[in-house]
Amino acid sequence: MNNINDAAEERSVMNDKIQNSSAVDNTDPFDFDDDPLGATGVSRKSLVIFFMIDTSGSMKGTKIGELNTIMEELIPEIRRVGEADTEVKVAVLTFSTDVKWMYPEPIPIEEFEWVRLNASGVTSMGAAFKELSSRMSRNSFLNSPSLSFAPVIFLMTDGYPSDDYEEGLKALSVNSWYKFGLKAALGIGNEANDDMLAEFTGSADTVVHAYSGNQLAQMIKIVAVTASQIGSKSMTLSDQAEAELSDEDVYASKQKMLGQQIQNLVNQNENDNTDFDAGW
Repeated sequence: MNNINDAAEERSVMNDKIQNSSAVDNTDPFDFDDDPLGATGVSRKSLVIFFMIDTSGSMKGTKIGELNTIMEELIPEIRRVGEADTEVKVAVLTFSTDVKWMYPEPIPIEEFEWVRLNASGVTSMGAAFKELSSRMSRNSFLNSPSLSFAPVIFLMTDGYPSDDYEEGLKALSVNSWYKFGLKAALGIGNEANDDMLAEFTGSADTVVHAYSGNQLAQMIKIVAVTASQIGSKSMTLSDQAEAELSDEDVYASKQKMLGQQIQNLVNQNENDNTDFDAGW
């Protein structure tokens, strides 16, 4: 009798091993854990889009007014971005003399309402970089219980930082969410420094410039929508030898794709050469 029971128990153990060995590995290489993030056992994915917006005194007047109008128009377009199983959230960080969040936490895009911004003060971009780094963690703004795509980070400014932006960027650069996130930047007007913005994004291809109100609308929509579309899609890569590439290679490819698509769209839409600052 004992032999029969022992045999039945062995068969049960073997069946468990077979089932476990044939289980499908659904791990998504684009889902982080805690800098970087690891996949968890849930199906819905989260994407946070960070807008970093210069609200210093040089943005006062027509610039900030037009930016407000454009962002109000942009939100409905972003609502159409992503797959059905992707939860898109928006977080807005403004920087002038002080650094402030529009809302205390990222807001689901379906519920997000733009709060019109005012402009005054100096350009504390370095402080904004430090604040962004402190909030981009599982303990703060990226605490979604679902799988998470790397965030999209979009910086907009019309001038040069008034504080030590390099120190702030150094602090931000060690944040894994930043390292693997999709980054883009928009220079507004004649005083914005594209070389400095390329330091932030890591590539000149992901930096665009607007010299007029019409260009501002085009560039914001091109960058925000394109980055959101790429950021919300999973992607797998292999080299010519069909070897699996690392997460770093995959994210680098996404950033490269973002730059190529942005530049293609920008070249198609560069039909307004009006001096931006002349009218502002």
